Amino acid sequence: MITDKIIEIKNLTHNYQKNHPSIENITFSVSKGEFIVIAGKNGSGKTTLFKLLNGLLTATSGEVFIHGKSVAKNSIFARKNLGLVFQDPDTQIVGETVFDDAAFGPENLRLPRNEIKKRVVLILKKLGLFHLKDRNPATLSGGEKRRLAIAGILSMNTEILVLDEPFSNLDFSGTLELLSYIKLLSNSGHTILIATHELEKIIFHATRLIIMDKGKIIGDDKPLKLIKKVEKFGIKEPCSSKFGMGIKKWEG
Repeated sequence: MITDKIIEIKNLTHNYQKNHPSIENITFSVSKGEFIVIAGKNGSGKTTLFKLLNGLLTATSGEVFIHGKSVAKNSIFARKNLGLVFQDPDTQIVGETVFDDAAFGPENLRLPRNEIKKRVVLILKKLGLFHLKDRNPATLSGGEKRRLAIAGILSMNTEILVLDEPFSNLDFSGTLELLSYIKLLSNSGHTILIATHELEKIIFHATRLIIMDKGKIIGDDKPLKLIKKVEKFGIKEPCSSKFGMGIKKWEG
């Protein structure tokens, strides 16, 4: 049984405008190795929550802890342990080649060159990108760009992977490709948090479902216990569940 708390969120509130919270009084914890899907319609607060988790935003009140350390007071530590992949991967790709981009994070950690090369080669092979190592990232497909964004995070030995709408604008083959690598990372022990309003593609693999609405957590339980409630909050219920077959693999 998973027991080690890796993230603790306590009474977290964030206001973009005075008296208009985008996140309001959120409290929950994440255990090592969990695979959590955070579902909610656009504007429910998912992206804001994720930016608070690694210190890209500062909470109005409340606090986030990673391995017991305050993110607000230890933002560099937080970003070494928790990597955020944005909905648009182009915003975090900076290298002239695939290899250079994946090496950017460990280079900023000032690791020895041989250690950087070892990490990058390993991660690119793990994510099926090594054969593209000399390519300009701009020439990659949408799925390959998302995998490269993940590679750049994992090359820093990041143990928590947070993905914001990872299947957005991907075609069927790109979605299948990315999904297979997310499952691979989960099976290898990474803690995964995914924000989405497209439950059908990923919910079968989740150990836990959190529903957000208007900046608040409305539900937090095993997927089967919440799946019938999601449409009340603007989230499409997976077809298999709707037709009484429970939660099935989207990828067949």
